[in-house]
Amino acid sequence: MNTLKPLLARNRSWALLKLNSDPHYFEQHLHQQQPHSLWIGCSDSRVPAEVLTGSHPGELFVHRNIANMVDPADDNFMSVLQYALHYLKVHRIVLCGHYGCGGVQAALQLPQMALADESSALSRRIGQLRDVLGHKIEGAAPKTPDPETLNHLVETNVITQFSRLVQTQPVLDVWRSQRELNIYGCVYELATGHLKTLIEKTAEEAV
Repeated sequence: MNTLKPLLARNRSWALLKLNSDPHYFEQHLHQQQPHSLWIGCSDSRVPAEVLTGSHPGELFVHRNIANMVDPADDNFMSVLQYALHYLKVHRIVLCGHYGCGGVQAALQLPQMALADESSALSRRIGQLRDVLGHKIEGAAPKTPDPETLNHLVETNVITQFSRLVQTQPVLDVWRSQRELNIYGCVYELATGHLKTLIEKTAEEAV
């Protein structure tokens, strides 16, 4: 029977392990959180922000969605961004894509997919991603894209979403106030577990 018991058991084991190594582990962030970074990543289950960065609870404020998209019209995304910058006052944003991204591949192949005929949130989201990537996708939509083409589109998507992020109002407000805020566009390699920086912009460069 598929129940929650295995997850609950692993949760108890994890909590016990943490308490055994540090009796005050959970008390540190009991009354407030003070993360140093906002992580904007893909919802892909293979790219867990805290795990791949070796972070502890309280260190990362996290927003994940399909293909790590930055959408100024999305209240969910924008509320996370605003809260992280203006209330938690993080001084770093990491926008992270990953090679082998299913969302980017779907955007590439959308005209050949049944998804294109749907009226659904997923179809609209992938269609929006295809529009955002624009000319990088037009004329290059093979049924089975080669890894090099897909990896290039993943990097293009990170750089494109990064350019949208640095133009959002909450980011501009922080930079205009001359508060420290550095933004990084990274890609994660599933095969090695390594992060690679593709693009960055610091508070000093924004002035």
